[in-house]
Amino acid sequence: MKNGSIAILFDRLGPYHWARLQAAARFFRVVAVETCAITREYQWERVDEAPAFEKVTLFADGSDSCKFKRALLRKKMVNALGEVDPAVAMIPGWATPASLVALEWCLRNQRPAVVMSESNAFDVKRYALAELIKRIVVSLFSAGLAGGDLQKEYLVSLGLPRHRVFTGYDVVDNEYFATNAVHVRENQTAFRKELKLPEKYFLASARFVPKKNLRRLMEGYALYRSLVGPNHWKLVLLGDGPLRPELVTLRHKLELTSDILLPGFIQYRQLPAYYALAAAFVHASSTEQWGLVVNEAMAAGLPVIVSNRCGCVPDLVAEGKNGFTFDPASVKGLGKLMADMSRLSERRLEEMREESRHIVAGFTPAHFAKAAQRAIEVAKAAPICRATLFSSLLLKALIHR
Repeated sequence: MKNGSIAILFDRLGPYHWARLQAAARFFRVVAVETCAITREYQWERVDEAPAFEKVTLFADGSDSCKFKRALLRKKMVNALGEVDPAVAMIPGWATPASLVALEWCLRNQRPAVVMSESNAFDVKRYALAELIKRIVVSLFSAGLAGGDLQKEYLVSLGLPRHRVFTGYDVVDNEYFATNAVHVRENQTAFRKELKLPEKYFLASARFVPKKNLRRLMEGYALYRSLVGPNHWKLVLLGDGPLRPELVTLRHKLELTSDILLPGFIQYRQLPAYYALAAAFVHASSTEQWGLVVNEAMAAGLPVIVSNRCGCVPDLVAEGKNGFTFDPASVKGLGKLMADMSRLSERRLEEMREESRHIVAGFTPAHFAKAAQRAIEVAKAAPICRATLFSSLLLKALIHR
């Protein structure tokens, strides 16, 4: 396929990736390379929309072959990229064997690689040796596409030249959420009845894993409940995961079984209704590279309360204008903000909704596509990256670790 195609790699193509790829395909020829068609981590349904891009899938499911059989992964990735023969490869990060194998292929075939990253300087504890290794790996990329300002600064700190790093990676299909939210609100009585949703509620959406900080979210909600009394909003918490039994037990212990609703994992086609009928959105993660659910909530027109450890905060949350931020370790701080939000007048809430829509309008699939195009052009113009013997051996070691 040589012909100037651009390979864009993802672990699994979900709705977020699909929207970005569709937008990118309007600007250049896209071949999506998907490592696994199905994974245990994300339970998304297959996207039915006809793709405007070509797609190659290495593994049909998320079996052990995806995670542990490096030789098979290498063979499939090398064969796929050899067949596609891209002019440039856009690679998601540097943490997975699939990404590193793709980078290795680019170096061997003298093709520029663009790193797509949502990492920031504080999303995990940093160690000097690990950062040194990372700098060596990042130096093998020709350009970068980052989520936002924090993510861009982190790539620059790892050695990528500032003029070769662009923002716009972390976007969702704003139009999908906005349009469907309008439809749901126009028919809200029927949707509330069908989905069994209360009149007023905070919405949260997350995998039930430790970093999502859902225990403190529930405890913060319990404090909020005690602060506002009988006119409280309920809490609807979407998602599933290994912590579900623990959270169900905590809900019972807090005597909030009727106030905290757990509908489970909600598919993409149903999500706009939950956003549309909510009064505000809360994201409590103790650490988060970005937080795409915040994009979704804002596209649907919600005011937000977001942990200050989320990488999206500098770009998406204007303090006091479309929402508030808080220390995710502070149950008291979260509970108080929820109380403050619920006491705002309808006029003030509407102003915050409008501000959310305005801010997130700068983070669309079209922005991703244009930023990707700029990164590709810069990567093509940059000197070809060449691996030293040491960096080649380092890549091999990281792939097989």
